[in-house]
Amino acid sequence: MLTRPGRTAFKIFAMLAVAGPAGLAQAQPLQLPGAQPFNAPGAHQAPPPGAASKPREPRAPSMPAIRLPTEESIAGRVLRRNGGFGEAVFDKTASGYGLKLNAAGFQVDNLTEPCAISFGDAPLPVTAVGRPAGVPRYKLEASACPIVFDVLDGAFLVVEPVQPCVIEAAACRVDARGLWGPDARNLTARSREIEADRGKAERAVREGYRALTAKSDPSDQRAIAREQAGFTSERELICRDFQREGALGFCAARITEARAASIRARLGLPEPKPERPRPARPAVARPAAPPPAPPTQ
Repeated sequence: MLTRPGRTAFKIFAMLAVAGPAGLAQAQPLQLPGAQPFNAPGAHQAPPPGAASKPREPRAPSMPAIRLPTEESIAGRVLRRNGGFGEAVFDKTASGYGLKLNAAGFQVDNLTEPCAISFGDAPLPVTAVGRPAGVPRYKLEASACPIVFDVLDGAFLVVEPVQPCVIEAAACRVDARGLWGPDARNLTARSREIEADRGKAERAVREGYRALTAKSDPSDQRAIAREQAGFTSERELICRDFQREGALGFCAARITEARAASIRARLGLPEPKPERPRPARPAVARPAAPPPAPPTQ
């Protein structure tokens, strides 16, 4: 005796047999309750209304915000080449900015004998050259040794000339290249701040190069990869003579921030908003320790 499911299957088979071959050809597959609709092989299922696919918009380039340097970060401060030689003071003048510079060097005919050149008691005028590398750039108007430098955070980097200057009248060969920053002997108390600045700049540089690569064609991507690989050695070349660099890393932090600013300018990103200083945490009064108990007799 057939069970109920068996009788149902028998009835379906009997109906198909009566319909004949034509009925078999036109018969639709049986769909059980809760089953998914049948799709023939190769058939395309139309998306539901309102679910038409939209082309993805290219992702806007981004990178972590960094503190961009300004002239105020070096105005009126005494800066020394490699944190220990010469003396430079960048300051405001009646017409803009000027630079008072005393450079140390060696005599032309005896490179072991030191000499020094003063560019005058008053600041010499400097001319703004824009921001070709993402930071303010200036040119010192001195015929004996014209200097082009980029303003960094609490320092400036001389990018021209690429060779030392020879002051014929004093027979002195002065080298202004490199980073001019605070006296390295006074940077020990800022070691944690410098380390934090460098870490933030390193992350910004990595993200910036990633964004540059994403928006470039294959040929430019190879050039960007070479630039990124060469940055570490370039930074080492600039900072190798900075005083106490191995212990403090001040030069590396500032050069990395400058590279991040340069990448930011190449990406066309707006200047980040200045960071708000964190409010100081209120001091929590701790209860005084009870006096020690008197010794027992």
